[in-house]
Amino acid sequence: MSMKRTNVYADPEDLAIIKEAAKRRGISEAEIIRQGIHLAAMANRVWDEPLFSRTFEGAGHTLSKAEVRETVAEAVRQEKSPRPGTAA
Repeated sequence: MSMKRTNVYADPEDLAIIKEAAKRRGISEAEIIRQGIHLAAMANRVWDEPLFSRTFEGAGHTLSKAEVRETVAEAVRQEKSPRPGTAA
């Protein structure tokens, strides 16, 4: 991968933490900084397409806390009960 050099100013305490982490992990300080830059870039990226492009049929209203809990509880009950044709 081709890389480009850049200069940044960093807090000395942050650099000390990076130095310690690099030593502990056995990788270079530069690699930790590159990982941090990548995470920041991805967190601030604007995507061309929405994350969810499909729509789903719902109840037609926002579910109450009780409705959500009951739906989850029902799913858990179904997970715990043996399915027909399977060993319990």
